[in-house]
Amino acid sequence: MNKQKRIEIFTRLRDANPNPTTELNYSTPFELLIAVILSAQATDVGVNKATDKLFPVANTPEAILALGVDGLKEYIKTIGLFNSKAENVIKTCRILIDKHGSQVPEKREDLEALPGVGRKTANVVLNTAFGHMAMAVDTHIFRVSNRTGIAPGKNVLEVEQKLMRLVPKEFLLDAHHWLILHGRYTCTARKPKCGACIIEDLCEFKEKRDYL
Repeated sequence: MNKQKRIEIFTRLRDANPNPTTELNYSTPFELLIAVILSAQATDVGVNKATDKLFPVANTPEAILALGVDGLKEYIKTIGLFNSKAENVIKTCRILIDKHGSQVPEKREDLEALPGVGRKTANVVLNTAFGHMAMAVDTHIFRVSNRTGIAPGKNVLEVEQKLMRLVPKEFLLDAHHWLILHGRYTCTARKPKCGACIIEDLCEFKEKRDYL
């Protein structure tokens, strides 16, 4: 795929959705961090149902720490892997209080040192909460990048690095959101909606004619 195609792809995605953002409900960097930790192997809809009850009661490191592991579990027990996630969230709250003045750090290494926070979660927080140029490659973005030819790669890190290099700079800040939404609603895993896709003519997916 050449540069001109990528420019046109992201121009169309931007025109269709000028201000994309995460579908997780949050109002502070801390709420976003907790929501993203909880979202691993879970849907945003499922996480929102839990945090819509949790955050009005506890939305600071101190307040969630005060709930304790068992108290937190009561709010998040509908989410997959809630036992380990509760442990991680409580440990993370303690570290934020002890080491970061109860604030979410803006450095990748500090974020990745928090329990339950990997590279993808750190990228989401850096990009969405702090406006950094970062690319959080999940299964949707990995699929779209490979299927369309925008940034093919064998693993998520390779795709992330290619996207950071190949996505035109003017689109880089919001590209993560456009790609994840495109993968979630149009370029779906089992049956992509090629006939209704706004970038179908630019996409290099060889089997797309089967879905038109």
